[in-house]
Amino acid sequence: MKPQDTPRFKKEQWKFIIYSMIAYMFFYITRKNLSMAQPLMIEEGVITKQALGVIITVQGVLYGLSRFVNGFWADRLNGRIFMTIGLALSAIMNLMFGCSSVTILFAAFWIINGWTQGMGFPPCAKMLTHWIHPKELATKMSIWNTSHSFGSVLALGICTLLVAEKFNRRWCFYVPAALAGLAAVFCFFFVKDGPHEAGLEEMDLSDMRGETEKRQEVHEVTDADRRRLVFTNRVIWLCALANFSVYVVRFGFLDWGPTFLKEYKGISVEKGGLMIIAFELAAVVGTIFAGWVTDKFFAGRGVRTCVICMLMAGLCALGFWWLPKSAPVWQGTFLLMGTGFFIYGPQALIGITAAQQATTYAAAMANGFMGTMGYAATTVSGYGVAIISEKFGWNSALFTIGAFALVGMVLFLFAWNANATGYSKK
Repeated sequence: MKPQDTPRFKKEQWKFIIYSMIAYMFFYITRKNLSMAQPLMIEEGVITKQALGVIITVQGVLYGLSRFVNGFWADRLNGRIFMTIGLALSAIMNLMFGCSSVTILFAAFWIINGWTQGMGFPPCAKMLTHWIHPKELATKMSIWNTSHSFGSVLALGICTLLVAEKFNRRWCFYVPAALAGLAAVFCFFFVKDGPHEAGLEEMDLSDMRGETEKRQEVHEVTDADRRRLVFTNRVIWLCALANFSVYVVRFGFLDWGPTFLKEYKGISVEKGGLMIIAFELAAVVGTIFAGWVTDKFFAGRGVRTCVICMLMAGLCALGFWWLPKSAPVWQGTFLLMGTGFFIYGPQALIGITAAQQATTYAAAMANGFMGTMGYAATTVSGYGVAIISEKFGWNSALFTIGAFALVGMVLFLFAWNANATGYSKK
């Protein structure tokens, strides 16, 4: 019996998935809380919409670069410790942001937070490939990927409650900071870097690798090997470019949702927060569904699921754009939920595809590269949306967001016939 087939391994595997999900959720709590505080900060006059757009963009780009650089280090260092340090630093940056009252300090602390946030996903991507066999990765990593949505829902829920109870915008950062600090302690003691930290043998992947690779140990893989696995892979490049479009749609709604619902639809910040929570809850179901479809019908070829998801996300997003301002709130909520359901499938499957293509040897580096391209999209979803909405109105901004989904669909189409993994054939 292979190590991964034993009852104890399966038990420890699910413990890792659940514990790492819990830890990673708190990275999102200390990142997506800003969207609820934005309308209050603009109303108070402590910052302008354009300044917020710049901060969101610079923070996002730096986060993407951080994921790439930290992906390089996460492949070499202990993932549990690496992740713990990042979470603790993000908590500190949130606390300092909450204490600030001027634009320059808002920018400094939130941009630094962008870097520390990039210490979360790369080690998780590496650890997941050491805990989950490639044949199960799409389904189980999609389940893990719901941590993004649960984290966003928790951030939005906490901040919506604080706003409803008339707490000032500072508490939207104080409370997440305290919770993230506790989560860092939890991560250090409960998340296991790999089967070895749980006293188990590593997985046997001999059924996935060629004869040469079977004899090659992880410590024998060079930096040049890792770069080759990532940067000479056509599928990884196509997914990275498509990831730009995925994140324009995802963050266009997530970062600006409460603001454009208030300014464009006349919906209160509290109700707008609930609508974006619905967007994220639909994403949880959509993420798991996309992973199941990929393994069940497409034999692990995530890009095929992505083509379908991007088409549907584009139709839902453009449907929301087309919806008259006078339309009932439930119609807008339904279309937002449809967008969330479909856009989070590609968001999860791109990471899974990167890990599969780069193999266990370079999974963190590949996901870091994906993150760099994805968060470069904040040039559009952050500052771009701010400028378009101010000069041409929210109608034009929402159309732009929806159109990017269709661009992503075309990019995924070019990878339709790609192999499911980058592991060698015998």
